[in-house]
Amino acid sequence: MITLRHSLKSVGLLTALSMLGACVSFGGAEPPPSLLSLSAENMVSAGAAHSGPQSGSLVVALPATPQKLNTLRVPVQTSSTAIAYLKDAVWIDKPARQFRDLLSETIAAKNNRLVLTATEAGGKAQTYVTGELVNFGLDGPSLLVTVTYDAVKMTEGQPVQKKRFEVSEEVSAAEAGPVGQGLNDAANAVAIQVAEWVG
Repeated sequence: MITLRHSLKSVGLLTALSMLGACVSFGGAEPPPSLLSLSAENMVSAGAAHSGPQSGSLVVALPATPQKLNTLRVPVQTSSTAIAYLKDAVWIDKPARQFRDLLSETIAAKNNRLVLTATEAGGKAQTYVTGELVNFGLDGPSLLVTVTYDAVKMTEGQPVQKKRFEVSEEVSAAEAGPVGQGLNDAANAVAIQVAEWVG
C-alpha cells in the first residue's frame, strides 16, 4: 500500500511539473525584453467618420509573403544565399498583418477613403488592393532595412494594375531597437506611396 501511494504521488508530481513546463521556461532562450510593432504616421483623427455605399469602398487584403516573413522574427540577409534571424527582435504580430493594418490606416487618412475589411465589404467593394510583401528585414553587410511591396490594384470596370514599391533605410546597428524603427519608417514611406497610387 505504501509503495502504491508513493507511486501515485510521484505520478501526480510529474504530471504537475510537465503541465507547468508547458507554460514556463526553466532555461534556454529568454523572452525578448520588448516586442516590436508598426505604428502608422498618418492616422484617421478620433471622431472622424466616413460613410458611403459598400460599392464605393476600398479593401486592403492581407499580402502574401515568402516563407522567411511567415514568422514573428526579423530576417537578416547575411549573404546572397543565407538568412539568419535578428537576436531579441520579435514582432507583436506577423509583418503581413501589421503592414496591411498600417496601409489601411494610411489610405483612409491620406485619401479620406472608406476603407473596409473584406468581411465588412461583403464582396461589394469598388477597389481591392492586394499583393505580396516581398522584403521586410535587414541586409546585414550594408545595415539597410528594406520594405518591398508588390501591390496589385483591382478596380471595378478598370484594368488590373501592378506596381512595385520599395524603400530602404540605413540603421545604426543590427539590434532590435534601430532595426524595428527603421522598418517602421520604411513601411510608412511605402504606405504613403501606395496611398498616392491608389488615390
